[in-house]
Amino acid sequence: MTTPHDIPDRDEKSLETEVEELKHKMQEYLDGWRRAKADYSNLKKESEKRVQEMAQFANAALLAELLPIFDHFKLALQHVPDDQKTADWVVGLGHIKNQFQEFFKRLGIEEIQTVGQKFDPQLHEALVTEKRDGVSSGIIVEEVKSGYTLHNKVINPAQVKVAE
Repeated sequence: MTTPHDIPDRDEKSLETEVEELKHKMQEYLDGWRRAKADYSNLKKESEKRVQEMAQFANAALLAELLPIFDHFKLALQHVPDDQKTADWVVGLGHIKNQFQEFFKRLGIEEIQTVGQKFDPQLHEALVTEKRDGVSSGIIVEEVKSGYTLHNKVINPAQVKVAE
């Protein structure tokens, strides 16, 4: 252990200069450490966000294959004869449809609203425009094929008929 007697004689001004230099270096090191800590924190947040986004869209290919099957299932339900709509098997199929919709919702898939909505080229694909009495121009009058979004990003635009 050093004692005051072991320190060589230096003038007071030289010691003050050295202390100031050491304080300056200490502040530089502290600032560098703080920047590195902030950079690491930002990198960690960015990596977590990237992993979360990858997980959200990892199943997009599978879902893209599943959605047309669901669309055909819905179409089949629309063609059930009126006299059988209350039959147990039709009601059961309706429950299956609802389960599919809840499943898709949990995955972040939403069906794009169409009939009665204003045509939006970012959400809808107009297949036909036609005159309709009592309907304003640009309003969707019929859905030809359902469209879907995944976490608010369009994965399939809705195909629609639009009033002129």
